[in-house]
Amino acid sequence: MNAIFAAVFLLAGGVFLIFNPEGFLAAMLAGGQKAAALSLSLLAIYCVWLGFFNVLQDSGLARKLSSAVFPLSRRIFRSDDKEAVYLASCNLSANFLGLPGAPTPLGIQACKKFCERGNIYASDMLFVLNATSLQLLPTTVIALRLAAGSSAPADIFLPTLLATLCSTLVGGLLVFITRKRK
Repeated sequence: MNAIFAAVFLLAGGVFLIFNPEGFLAAMLAGGQKAAALSLSLLAIYCVWLGFFNVLQDSGLARKLSSAVFPLSRRIFRSDDKEAVYLASCNLSANFLGLPGAPTPLGIQACKKFCERGNIYASDMLFVLNATSLQLLPTTVIALRLAAGSSAPADIFLPTLLATLCSTLVGGLLVFITRKRK
């Protein structure tokens, strides 16, 4: 993937140098400045949400919430392994709250535990539910819109919720339909 991005960058830079050589350096500097500002704003948002998620885990509230959704999660993942279902529930909860980087280690651990128990269906379901990512708070998109100067960056709340709800339902249904029956 890095090779593809490098090739696209070099090709675009070459075309830019041919057609507008005096604007190349100015465009590079302006793009770098925008990228740095966007990265810092996203970093701040991720830090806040990751801190919030760590407080949830340290206080034990995450485990209590996981216990509350365990019966539903057990049915979705078809597993009685409390630790794996807890990790999967935490992963999905973090995605639901719009924390894109936080749930990845939890999802990997849950998939490993599901696979150790031979529950490939649960691993597949978790992968699809992560890919479709039902989101209540699309924090990354709101942050991107805010950084781009949107006057109402949270206007995407309802459309995002509806779109991710549909994609999650369709994805989960497809995994259920295509599962291997024993």
